[in-house]
Amino acid sequence: MNQLPRLKQQLRFLACIAAVLIILEIINLLTASGLNGLGILPRFVPGWWHIFTAPWVHGSPTHLATNLVPLMLFMWLTLQWGNKTFGWVTVTIFLLSGIGVWLLGRSAVHIGASGIVYGYFGFLLLAGFKTRKIPYIIISVLVAILYGGLLIGILPGKGFVSYEYHLFGFLAGLLAAWKWGATKTV
Repeated sequence: MNQLPRLKQQLRFLACIAAVLIILEIINLLTASGLNGLGILPRFVPGWWHIFTAPWVHGSPTHLATNLVPLMLFMWLTLQWGNKTFGWVTVTIFLLSGIGVWLLGRSAVHIGASGIVYGYFGFLLLAGFKTRKIPYIIISVLVAILYGGLLIGILPGKGFVSYEYHLFGFLAGLLAAWKWGATKTV
């Protein structure tokens, strides 16, 4: 079976996500960080719905750049489990990481896609082993070797970095891997 059309479709999808993130960052720059108000402010009831918007907003072009490459790579790797699994994993990561930050995060505005990056990272670390299939195990091992240093980010560190988003994203990714990692769906 020719995988080229599937790869092209995946790359177009990822390019659209990247374009939206870049356009939102440009708007945020032009509005003097006006979109930052879409971040998660823990336990602020009127802003609960920001769990859906916070990952799309970044504090600076540098912040976006540090998230964009691993986000695109991890999304593409997760897509190898199939579109349906990718969808369930993504929804799980978005919801659980955002809810975790909203319930238990420090009193600060939490923005950026790093919680989502950590979610896919957690999924990829475990899901390959859940499949018991060599190509997927190789993905898990390579992600662990190349990106294992991300684990430091789930610990409290710099005050301006939302380790909470990293931690809850990572845990959500592990949960998603446990639930859907052994299946490959179209």
